[in-house]
Amino acid sequence: MRSLARRRGLPRRLLHALAHAAGNKLLAGLHSPRTIPLRRTLKFRLGALPGILLLLAMGIPTAFGADKPLVFGIFPSLTARQIVEIYRPLADMLEKHLQRRVVIYSARDFKTFAERTRQGEYDILLTAPHLAWLARQDAGYRPLLKYAQPVRGLLVVKSDSPFDAPEALRGRTIAIPDPLAVVVLAIQTELATHGLRPGTDYQTTASGTHINAVMQVINGRTDAAMLGLPSYSLMTPELRQQVRVFIETPPLSGLMYLTHPRLRDAEAQAVRRALLSFAATPEGQAFMQHGGHIGFATVDSRELQAFRPYALQVQDMLRMTR
Repeated sequence: MRSLARRRGLPRRLLHALAHAAGNKLLAGLHSPRTIPLRRTLKFRLGALPGILLLLAMGIPTAFGADKPLVFGIFPSLTARQIVEIYRPLADMLEKHLQRRVVIYSARDFKTFAERTRQGEYDILLTAPHLAWLARQDAGYRPLLKYAQPVRGLLVVKSDSPFDAPEALRGRTIAIPDPLAVVVLAIQTELATHGLRPGTDYQTTASGTHINAVMQVINGRTDAAMLGLPSYSLMTPELRQQVRVFIETPPLSGLMYLTHPRLRDAEAQAVRRALLSFAATPEGQAFMQHGGHIGFATVDSRELQAFRPYALQVQDMLRMTR
């Protein structure tokens, strides 16, 4: 796994250049702490041992976990560059409040991200609600907060297209960000009410991200595209003018923040407080406004349970590809 994280001392401009070069893939060249050679790690620890013993002898508490960064796993609904640009200020705030380095990780696709979540590779997790249900069931992740603003799944077509009813999509090709995306599952449910089934009545082509999906329509490669409202809001006015919303789903819960059970209760609550504190700052308010969020809200367990049907669909798809 490759890190999207900023190394200490790595200029922000260089990080953005790396993110741009990565496109929809993970950033290359920023290795995981796990890949540090054992010999160098052992040498460092032995060299640091006298200093640690001295601190203990002086009665000064030492944070043994402080040298190991917290891994902040972010759902790959955006490009690598967008993830870094949008979430680095939040990661910086977490570092400040938790007094521990925070590195940003994602994955090249939703399947890989879901699998790494199942394996518990992320300490702090930001993911879609149906994948949050799986994270809790499979790896014991504990929900902290969610974005308060509900999201909707959108199916868009070109602004000058002749489509006037969902049935007109029969036999057409629709771009999707990923088969596992909750907005895709929700829109497919809507289409099913009109007698349209994926793979039978229409074809889908995975594009990697929500923005990439809508660009397939704009460039004339597909007849329609599925994406989430937050990604639609991030599009420039010039791009939005080239498409029109054809189908809109009922409201869905926003992305959710969770922590892995290896973080103790006190640590999990510290993360929660840090997130709430960030939302109250000018930088946090700008972050919320940019993403189309109105703040944070608590996660109700019944709310997660409502996404069980979508989660089980994803679980079946993941099992078939393992």
